[in-house]
Amino acid sequence: MQDLLTAVALLLIIEGILPFLSPRYLRRALFSIVQQNDKSLRLTGMATMLVGTLLLYLIR
Repeated sequence: MQDLLTAVALLLIIEGILPFLSPRYLRRALFSIVQQNDKSLRLTGMATMLVGTLLLYLIR
C-alpha cells in the first residue's frame, strides 16, 4: 500500500510541474490533444502504458 501511495504522490508532483512552470504551454498542449481523433489518443495511451510497464519492469 505504501508503494501505491508513493506512486500516486509522484504522479501528482509530475503532473503539477507543467502547469506551475508554464500554464500557457499547458493550455496549448491540451488544446492540441482535444483536436486529436480517438485512434491517435488510444495509440498514444497504449504507447505510454507500454513504456511505463517496461520502465517498471526494468526498475523492479
